[in-house]
Amino acid sequence: MAVTKVSSAVQFVSRSSAVGGRGGVASGHWVPNTDVYETDEGLVIKVELAGMKSDSLEITVDGNRLRIAGNRPDGCRAPKCRFLVMEISYGPFESVIELPPAYDLTRAKACYMNGFLRIDVPAAKVETKTTKVPIADGN
Repeated sequence: MAVTKVSSAVQFVSRSSAVGGRGGVASGHWVPNTDVYETDEGLVIKVELAGMKSDSLEITVDGNRLRIAGNRPDGCRAPKCRFLVMEISYGPFESVIELPPAYDLTRAKACYMNGFLRIDVPAAKVETKTTKVPIADGN
């Protein structure tokens, strides 16, 4: 079975690093791999963060912006080593995801398990109110 990468940027979600755009490489920050998908209940944000502890992660909400930050330590590297391949990012990271107003970040719930951070964001409650519109005479 072939796996197809749909897109690294979901159209209705804006994603960046607050420290230098996508990747933030100039400042030494990295942006973790992230999936964002819709369910019947709302939105799910799944972030790949192997080797971390939940108490070293920080999630903050500012309006419709969700900020995920932390620092992944490199605790198992030999003191004197020469890399042949290095694909794993270590050190500080930050990812900012801007969501459309159809989701309520104030009711978001997060769980970290088996190297993945999952954030469930419920759909915003849409209150419909019926009102009567007065009609003026055309005289």
